[in-house]
Amino acid sequence: MSLVIADVTKSYGNVQALRGVSMELKKGEVVGLLGPNGAGKSTLMKILTGYYNNWEGQIHFFNQDLRIQLRDIQKKTGYLPENNPLYPEMFVAEYLQYSADLYRISNPPLIDIISKTGLENHSQKKINTLSKGFQQRVGLAAALIHNPEVIILDEPTTGLDPNQLIEIRKLIRDLGKDKTVILSTHILQEVNAICDRVIIINQGKIVLDKSLESLRENQQQIIEVSFDYRLEIEALARLPKVQKVINTHGFVYEIYVSGRKDQRTEIFDFANENGLKILSLQQKNQSLEELFNELTSS
Repeated sequence: MSLVIADVTKSYGNVQALRGVSMELKKGEVVGLLGPNGAGKSTLMKILTGYYNNWEGQIHFFNQDLRIQLRDIQKKTGYLPENNPLYPEMFVAEYLQYSADLYRISNPPLIDIISKTGLENHSQKKINTLSKGFQQRVGLAAALIHNPEVIILDEPTTGLDPNQLIEIRKLIRDLGKDKTVILSTHILQEVNAICDRVIIINQGKIVLDKSLESLRENQQQIIEVSFDYRLEIEALARLPKVQKVINTHGFVYEIYVSGRKDQRTEIFDFANENGLKILSLQQKNQSLEELFNELTSS
């Protein structure tokens, strides 16, 4: 296991923010961390990054004790906070070099990281001239500059337009192939689109820890697709195993499909054959939102 959290408790005075939280995270998975405001998500991330040191329990990164080997663990951890603090007067490449210097990296992979995060055309621009979405990419690039083994992302898709969203989702999924990624978000669609596993925290306790695959078993398969052009519903309804199609708004469609086989490839082929551009394409978990509301309403 890359990360083992055992019976972690954290209090602020008489208020318990975390109450006996335990989980084990593996290399090669993207874990969605969900919970309402005040549930304890931010507290847990601040403990994992070493910001808080007054807590109870045990945490090990790759068999290293967080209390004893904090500096070594921080060298292996990438963190993108929600507020994404940057130095706006710096140039993008300059800021990434500065971030690499903090980790004492002699030959940082600047070109590779800039390319991965889609900043090629912006590396010589000042950060304060970039849109919020591109500033978010700069923060993500800084979190990856030292090639961490564990990556903690707090609302990483905030401020991204639909095209940027697709690219960053793909990047996070690619990172999750050989790293451990913790994605904290309040957007359930992001969990469906990116994560392998979902953990829901409520009132400082874990109330759900399951793989997305297990949650989808025996449930209606719904595929949400957004095109660059409005289609007749009947055209999508003729695709294999499609039960019904709903045009939810604009150029966005929900396609209800029978069976468990992922039908997104059929939709991709359909778009390619008809000269359509797909702006977004994702499976939706019909019950995740309902389950979240049920587990966090009390």
